[in-house]
Amino acid sequence: MIENIPIRIFELIIQGDRLPSSDRELLVGDIKKNSDCFLPFDALSIEMLADSNMVDEVFVDGVFNDIVDRRSRLMALVYPEISQALSRQNILISPPAVIFSLLWYYWLPLAQRLAFQQEKAGRTLIQGLLGGQGTGKTTLGYVLNILLRHLGKTFLSISLDDFYKTYTDRQKLRDRRPEIIWRGPPSTHDIDLGIEVLQKLRDRSPAHSQGIAIPRFDKSLHNGAGDRREPEISENADIVLFEGWFVGMHPLPVSAFRNFVPPILSERDREFALECNANLYNYLPLWDYLDSLIVLVPEDYTYSLQWRIEAERKLIATGKTGMSDREIAHFVEYFWKALHPELFMPRIITPTSSSDRGGDLVVKISRSHMPTKIYSPKHRI
Repeated sequence: MIENIPIRIFELIIQGDRLPSSDRELLVGDIKKNSDCFLPFDALSIEMLADSNMVDEVFVDGVFNDIVDRRSRLMALVYPEISQALSRQNILISPPAVIFSLLWYYWLPLAQRLAFQQEKAGRTLIQGLLGGQGTGKTTLGYVLNILLRHLGKTFLSISLDDFYKTYTDRQKLRDRRPEIIWRGPPSTHDIDLGIEVLQKLRDRSPAHSQGIAIPRFDKSLHNGAGDRREPEISENADIVLFEGWFVGMHPLPVSAFRNFVPPILSERDREFALECNANLYNYLPLWDYLDSLIVLVPEDYTYSLQWRIEAERKLIATGKTGMSDREIAHFVEYFWKALHPELFMPRIITPTSSSDRGGDLVVKISRSHMPTKIYSPKHRI
């Protein structure tokens, strides 16, 4: 994460104090210096710079001063509520001052960008979010809900999990395809249901409240196999966050599976990987409803195994049942076999041609779950 701003400046901002001119100049200069990060992120500044023929230094300074003003006001407004909300959800960010940087460089500009994009679209905005366990999807959802409310927007979060096929249908699928050990890989979701829900959300008139049934999935049912529960009724939603571990992921050419990549080590493993890849084609009509895609990607994909082990050990420490380290490794490797990060993620985070469907925004995540880099891969083609 970019951390060039002294903590004392952020403390002045959240206290609502007027910044000395030297501190203000530091904020403006920092945004300019990190324009590769900010310009893809701050939609407002992009539009202002793109729509104007004035590119002199005075105008550019005005744009970045405006960014600082907007971001500072919003940060002072929301910091107490976000800090308390994260504490209630037992989401620990250490040291606590890291929240300042997360707000300034990541959460605030993202919320402002989403609000701006929704107003420009004039309808419900459907924002895709691709990320595995430990990358911060849940935290981001909590924070965006608060920020967008302060920006005058209603917010709804939907998981790809909510579109799982029913328990009965998944049992039938497993009878036909014994390789489907757990729910999760392509083929275990009701794609038609997903399309129906996203289409209703996208096409709902902003001027008229209309209840839409949002499916919800309860992972605790059927001894952990999970099943649908009563749907939630959404009366309105300006911005929908549609998240999941392979949301927006496109299939690869068969040639990508020519070589074995651990844990894909046998012909049977490769057949499973090829089948999951082929099943991704069925999801493309669902991805068509995404207005844009944010990708949360670990700096090393093997972090997901370490994160899962840590999460399971914490669960067991509270007295609840959990998987052993060996069971976790088997579980995580199952998903790597289905859609291997080493095969799929490079085309999303570093597209090599305009035909690659890369993410619109990529957030690199460190071993400590913190973002280290934010960029728009499409601007690099």
